[in-house]
Amino acid sequence: MRPFQTLRRGVKRPFLSWVDAGERVVARILALITGVVIASALLKLVLYLGSKLLTGSEATWLGDHLIKVLGDLLTVLIALEVLENITSYLRRHVVQIELVLVTALTAVARKVIVLPSGAENKPQLLIGLGIAVVSISAAYWLVKSANIMPAKVFPDQDQSSPPRKANAGESGEGLRN
Repeated sequence: MRPFQTLRRGVKRPFLSWVDAGERVVARILALITGVVIASALLKLVLYLGSKLLTGSEATWLGDHLIKVLGDLLTVLIALEVLENITSYLRRHVVQIELVLVTALTAVARKVIVLPSGAENKPQLLIGLGIAVVSISAAYWLVKSANIMPAKVFPDQDQSSPPRKANAGESGEGLRN
């Protein structure tokens, strides 16, 4: 029986198929909620920028206003990355660790960018954010370098024993005409 077959009357489905179907439903609901969050955050950002530009207010695009705009932009970007994580899981049924790490790194970078003034007086917060950045970056580097290098093939025999001589049938020489 296929694990993704549709539910019909009289057909018994294994327990894992039910679990899999439940995961897919939850992932779709999360994708829908994330889409609503992205749309509302984008609308808020557009309205904020539009009001600042159209009213001609003396909004300096430096300082707190710039930090707020960058924070909102990064929030939308993080939500898009979370949506990509969910849709990737729905398509391949595999969590892509690289995408998760990039999302986490973006979230920590957003936190660093939007730190309020006076945060420099909180060394524990700064050390914690620094450790988070280094840890996530190291994890991303490890995953990326593991994906670049080909997998090592381990020989069937122990390296300490001498190589075994192949018989004529094993080497393929006996098969030639």
